[in-house]
Amino acid sequence: MFVGKGGVGKTTLACAQAMAYAREGQRVLVASLDQAHSLGDALGFRFAHDPGAVPGITRVVPGLDAIELDSLALLEDRFREVADVLAADPGHDHGLDLGALDPAELTGLPGVQELLMLVEITQYAADDDWDVIVLDCPPTADMLRILTAPETLLGYLDRIWPPHQRMMSAIGTDLRRAVLAATMQRTVAAVTEVRDLLADSERTSARLITLAERVAVAESARVRSATALLGLRLRAVVVNKVLPEVPPPEPEPQHPAVRWYSHRYAEQWDVIAGLRRSMPEIPVLVAGHTGTEPVGIGPLAGLSCVVPAEHTGELAFADGTGDLASAGGGGTTGPVTDIGHAGAVRRDSDASMRDDAGSATAGAATEPTVRLESGSGLHSVYALRIQLPVADPATLRLGRVEDDLIVGADGVRRRLRLAPVLRRCTVSTADLENGYLVIRFRPDPQEWPR
Repeated sequence: MFVGKGGVGKTTLACAQAMAYAREGQRVLVASLDQAHSLGDALGFRFAHDPGAVPGITRVVPGLDAIELDSLALLEDRFREVADVLAADPGHDHGLDLGALDPAELTGLPGVQELLMLVEITQYAADDDWDVIVLDCPPTADMLRILTAPETLLGYLDRIWPPHQRMMSAIGTDLRRAVLAATMQRTVAAVTEVRDLLADSERTSARLITLAERVAVAESARVRSATALLGLRLRAVVVNKVLPEVPPPEPEPQHPAVRWYSHRYAEQWDVIAGLRRSMPEIPVLVAGHTGTEPVGIGPLAGLSCVVPAEHTGELAFADGTGDLASAGGGGTTGPVTDIGHAGAVRRDSDASMRDDAGSATAGAATEPTVRLESGSGLHSVYALRIQLPVADPATLRLGRVEDDLIVGADGVRRRLRLAPVLRRCTVSTADLENGYLVIRFRPDPQEWPR
């Protein structure tokens, strides 16, 4: 996933990375989730967006396919499928009058279009037609909303209509409830696959695109916090459009344009240095300014030659003459890896917290862990550790609803199922410790087994 700032520059990097994979012989699909549809602009051609039709996949070059997902067209297409299924059974009263709705009216339902795009991407990953899927994502706020949609919807559905009740309705004699329950189960299955794919750190990761500007970097810090809270692996931060190094100044007075360029170059690398200090565990890569805008298959193919695949070392840039140059500023960059690979989907990534009654447990690096810190019985102290490099501690919020813990920070909220041992406890303290939120629990005498 390519997320963050950079506008068309973000899309350009996504296309160049996809071409780099294709050049190595891998089957690649680059897909745009951004409804601004800048993927076609970067590639230099227009995707067909006929009214009411879902755009298909276009072959760009051998080994590289592309698609701009139109969420509205997907919504209308799936709506017609459901309506046709119910209309094909006129002998029963389903209790649903879908003819009273126009597909365009459904656009007001929050999160529906975003979920449909994620379901489509999950199906592409399951098809095994591609080795790598590169996603050009919408702006940060929209992408974070998309990432939280699956877990939010599944939580709502389970509370509104619990799974055991849906199962009883599906095998019951009430045909209307059986049809509704079956439709709900298909929806839950599809959304669960999306959630599992996003939570699988071996298959899915993100690369955050930012600019060498203090405001952009401040936003990046909040996005880093959000990705940690959501359990999404942030593979690297790429600083886009960094100016090339200038020759040493000569003794005579410099032209004002040269002074401006030198000052701007120094400002950019000062911002990059601060970004690296604030994210020591995440590679901060530098994409230098290419001079001319790389638009079209030819220029993107040239740019892909200097955008490394995951086994190469340094991210470099081509200057205005086309010669290769290092990333500049004395900075060293690490491997570039951010793409989810097609393969089997693990089913144990359910964003829940597990425990084995005293020993530390751990899933992926970003998943919560629980351990017994001290004591025994009613005098036990359990610690829940959640990786959470909060950018603004004032935004941190905690809450509890039955067996779930609600954690909010930097504009994002996540609902986590507590481990069984913690469900019989009450919160004692909560602290931020070296990039982790540590919540300590003590047994509730009324709930603890005697």
